[in-house]
Amino acid sequence: VERGRPSSFDEVIADARLIVVLEDVANADNVGGVFRNAAAFGADGVLLTPSSCDPLYRKAIRTSMAASLTVPTARLHDWPDVLSTLKSRGFTLVALTPNARAETLDTLANRSRPTRIALLVGAEGAGLSEAALLRADRRVRIPVRPNVHSLNLAVAVGIALSRLSTLTFASDLA
Repeated sequence: VERGRPSSFDEVIADARLIVVLEDVANADNVGGVFRNAAAFGADGVLLTPSSCDPLYRKAIRTSMAASLTVPTARLHDWPDVLSTLKSRGFTLVALTPNARAETLDTLANRSRPTRIALLVGAEGAGLSEAALLRADRRVRIPVRPNVHSLNLAVAVGIALSRLSTLTFASDLA
């Protein structure tokens, strides 16, 4: 199998309403899980910083159930400055964080939602960089019990995408 031509940033975001941005996510299982969730919940693409795992790595493909072969993706070479470009193209930058001071995901999902959302997700353990958090328009968290610090990255992205997705599953099944 030969790799096709990589998609460009502009191609991935052109008509996108919901994208995932992965910052320095190195674990192939998590990258694959994010692509699987993106396919399941109708995200329009995944953008990756240069040090994020290759979504076409064998283990990432397997974990994604081959979604990393079909979900549009591009590398972000001018990180974190590209976040300003996303904002100028109408995206609201939503940082996913376990920080207790962040608004809950349900608060964001139940308000009048932004037309275009870029869900920012940081590396395992470290989370989003301070540079990414400073550029975010909103910071959201998924409430968990106090004795649990955070969720697995791919699980958290799945929950967030399910709440932010514009899919109507009943019509998709018809």
